[in-house]
Formats: sequence, C-alpha cells, structure tokens
Amino acid sequence: MASLTAPDLQSRRLRWQVGFFIFFLLAPVLNLFRFDLTETQLWVLGFKWSLGIDALMKGEITPTQAGLELLVRGLLPILLVVAAFLTVAWKYGRLYCGWLCPHFSAVELLNQALHRAIGKFSLWDKHVSKRRDGRGELVQPRKAWWPVFLALSLLLGFAWAITLLSYLLPPVRIWSHLFHGTLTAGEARFLLIGTAVFTAEFVLARHLFCRFGCAVGLFQSLVWMANPKGMVVAFRRERAKECRTCDAPIGSACDNACPMRLHPRDIKRMMFSCVQCGQCLSQCDRSQGQQDRSPVLNWAVGVDAVRETLRQKKAEQALHAQQAAQVSKEAR
Repeated sequence: MASLTAPDLQSRRLRWQVGFFIFFLLAPVLNLFRFDLTETQLWVLGFKWSLGIDALMKGEITPTQAGLELLVRGLLPILLVVAAFLTVAWKYGRLYCGWLCPHFSAVELLNQALHRAIGKFSLWDKHVSKRRDGRGELVQPRKAWWPVFLALSLLLGFAWAITLLSYLLPPVRIWSHLFHGTLTAGEARFLLIGTAVFTAEFVLARHLFCRFGCAVGLFQSLVWMANPKGMVVAFRRERAKECRTCDAPIGSACDNACPMRLHPRDIKRMMFSCVQCGQCLSQCDRSQGQQDRSPVLNWAVGVDAVRETLRQKKAEQALHAQQAAQVSKEAR
C-alpha cells in the first residue's frame, strides 16, 4: 500500500470524487440508472431493464421462463453488486465513502468553506482546528465566508433534491417544467421540501449523517470491523515523541485534517467511521517531510493490519495497567 501514500494521493482521490459526482448528477439524465415511476420501468446503461413480468402477463413467456428472467436479470445482479461492495468494504473499509460518495464530497467542500468562516469543520466542534493553505500559511477565519458556506449548502441541497427526483421521474420533463415555471404541485412540493431538508442537513448535521444515519456507510463499517486484516491507519508508536513537534505551532496535523473529526492515531474500534480518505496520511507526510523525517502514519492491510491491531491492544492494556497503578498509588 506504499504507493497510496504518495504526495499525489489527494489529487487522485479528488479526480475519483469529481468523476463519480458527475456520474451521480448525469446518470438519470442519460438513463444510465433510474426507475421511472410514470412507466414503472427500470433503466440501466441506456436500456430498459425488464424482469419478464410484462411478457408473462401478455402470455408471451411461460411462468418458468419468467422465473428464470427474474433470477438472472433481477436477483443475481443485485447479489453480485452487494457481494462486490461488501468484499471491498471487508478489505478496505469505507473506501466508497472516502473516494466516491457524492454526499461525502459535499461534506468536504462544505467543511472547507465553514472552516474559512469560523475555523471549525462543524458548528458543533468545541475547538478551532488550525490548518494551512496550499502555500503552507495558516488559514485565518473570515466572516466573509459565511455567505459562501450558506450559498453552497443551499445549492447542494437543491442539487440533491432535483437529482433524486430525476431518478424517479423523466429528467427532461422536470427540467423543462423548472425552466418554464410550470412545475406540477407534486414536483414543486418535492423540490421545496427536499431542498429545505437537505440544506438543513448540510448545514447542521452532515457529519452526524455520515457517522450514524447512512446505512451504506454503517454496513461498510460493520463488515470492516469484523475483519482483523482490513486496512487500517497504522501508527509507528516507537516514534510517538516526534508528534510533539508535528506542524508546530498548530498541533497535530493528522487530527486537524480528518474530515470525520476522528483521531487517526486511535485504536481501530475508535476509528469506526473512518472513510479511508487518507488526509491524515497526506498531512503527516507533509509535516514530517518538512522536518526531513518519514511519516509516522501509513496504511496497513492483511498481516500488517493484524500486527497493528495487536500492537494497539498491547498499548491499550499497558495504558490501563498504568492508570490502575496510579489510582492504587493515590489510594494508598
């Protein structure tokens, strides 16, 4: 996994995110994937995807043939997609979230805008997170970024509402109604309510949704936690003292970088909602590189991940023993 920690990691991840975000927006418009409620028809890659039910109702195929169609064109593709998705999650964790998910891409964009406004990634953060810009200078909060953050939240909320509606109704009809001001009552209600809900979520609860409200992310985390060989962020604890001078004077670069507000040097069970975005690795690489040192964080998978988990458990047990000894000493 060494190549994944190269300096261009975040630029490569950004290309994946932008590409999938464009796919998310254009998939219904190009009939790449959507379910049309007006026709009760599933579209896949520009073709109507039939399960054979209509043909059975018309007497064109036998019940046996209809059963085979349902199995081959319905159940089997779903099982294959789910199996592939969970296989990736088993080995790499929430890789989809950190590298593809359109919602998480929006979360990161809004994080940057809010941080420029108040120095925090969330309204609920207790402390300011100091970060550097591309030139290495500290980013100073400016109230002028508040309108940018709110405008982006509203724009993304509307984009989510109209895109999701496009997955259910003909996109051309929706956009035509919108531009001509002839939206039906149902379309207008969906867009208004959807925009309001998504905007509020982006402003107030985008991190909470990623952690606890997204079933896709939750199942990835559960599968990943069950695999001791799943990819983890490994911390070279024998070099822990070097973290004291990390990115002085603003503090730990990896902690400040995590968009999910986690502490990357924690043990695996404390990293349950890690999305494997690698921002902590990139910032560690930058900070340590400025001091002519190699990074203390890296990705570990397979046997290396098991070793890291065992080291984490030993370190945790040693800490508990030290705390117990301290309590016993104070009691005496």
